[in-house]
Amino acid sequence: MSDKVLVIISTRDSEKALTGLMWAKNALNRGWMEEVKVIFFGPAQRLVLENEEVKEAALEIAETEKPVFCKFISDREENSARIEELGLVVDYVGSLIAGLIKEGYIPMVF
Repeated sequence: MSDKVLVIISTRDSEKALTGLMWAKNALNRGWMEEVKVIFFGPAQRLVLENEEVKEAALEIAETEKPVFCKFISDREENSARIEELGLVVDYVGSLIAGLIKEGYIPMVF
């Protein structure tokens, strides 16, 4: 079984997003998994800009592993610059997600 996890935060619901971010943070900091990647996709990207608690959780994770935000969506919503101003990574994630799954990462979607 793989010990690499891809946490995809795509929900608009802050409680669900925080649950996924809490798991990812603990997995990173406590060594539950060998590798943990975090991707923000869809409505969750706006949530980081609108909800202080979610933003802080994303920034805490960024201290260990930089989460990646979908460039296509953030460009469409004109949020790329705001996300990057927080020190977070904006990039195209479609092929990134596919590549990580091919590398054996198990996706967890929140």
